[in-house]
Amino acid sequence: MGYKVAVVGATGNVGREMLNILDERQFPVDEIVALASRKSLGTEVSFGDKTLKTKDLDTFDFTGWDMALFAVGSEATKKYAPKAAAAGCVVIDNSSLYRYDPDVPLIVPEVNPQAVHGYGKKNIIANPNCSTAQMVVALKPLHDRAKIKRVVVSTYQSVSGSGKEAIDELWNQTKGMYVPGQEVEPSVYPKQIAFNVIPHIDVFLDDGSTKEEWKMVAETKKIIDTSIKVTATCVRVPVFVGHSESINVEFEDFLDEDEARDILRESPGIMVIDKREDGGYVTPVECVGDYATFISRLRQDSTIDNGLNFWCVSDNLRKGAALNAVQIAELLGREVLKKG
Repeated sequence: MGYKVAVVGATGNVGREMLNILDERQFPVDEIVALASRKSLGTEVSFGDKTLKTKDLDTFDFTGWDMALFAVGSEATKKYAPKAAAAGCVVIDNSSLYRYDPDVPLIVPEVNPQAVHGYGKKNIIANPNCSTAQMVVALKPLHDRAKIKRVVVSTYQSVSGSGKEAIDELWNQTKGMYVPGQEVEPSVYPKQIAFNVIPHIDVFLDDGSTKEEWKMVAETKKIIDTSIKVTATCVRVPVFVGHSESINVEFEDFLDEDEARDILRESPGIMVIDKREDGGYVTPVECVGDYATFISRLRQDSTIDNGLNFWCVSDNLRKGAALNAVQIAELLGREVLKKG
């Protein structure tokens, strides 16, 4: 006996990836439905060797459905997630809408699986921001060993984090560089993204940080430990898929780099590729399509008493979004709903 699962926003990058991963991981599905806005009604999407035609989210009745994986923006989520939850369908939401709600658990299954038991207050579980998800997978096992005081992170985030229009903008701007008269002006981003980097993701806040940076701070505290201090600089780079992060960690206790490497090698969801030679590290191109969060360039930081530096790379459409949502669904089924 399996589950009745709805994928909301099934025609988008993340929604399609959710369908792919549900199939790849052989999630126990008895029935699955692809939902989208009315303008996408009837669009065909793939679920393994099956083809699904999208149904209208606006008129869909969630009664009798076990889980709904939401991959739509906050506005649509605000309208439809409470309806699904009220109908008894557990919502696993990829938007930012519920992440900071104290009555909604924010979960990365490798990090805080016990939080799933708090889903019942609103029948909603939140998926963290893509840049946070991969970072906390790496931080948690180290925190368990030496307790983290402070994290300084700089991100190098791919354009797929902004959706299909951003991918098209990078592609078209890149082509336009080589064809006189076909230059493409920025529309998704405030400045050219091709052959450039933009230190600006989401809106600016009063303190000069961006909302993306604030998300990394708030979510790390909620998922791991409120006492951890985090400062972030989030940068958009001309990469199609795959987020990278340069992470500096200060611990309360000394942690040797070799021990840290061993801890990470044994931790769930992590792959350590760390050879001190040309190419002995992972780049975003190499992580695309993979489930793992990759750690490279691990080394002691000699400028502070208890510090480490490392490089962290993951497929943002997978671990940063769709994979984490499916892992939450697996956790929910295993620990709470317990069908089959």
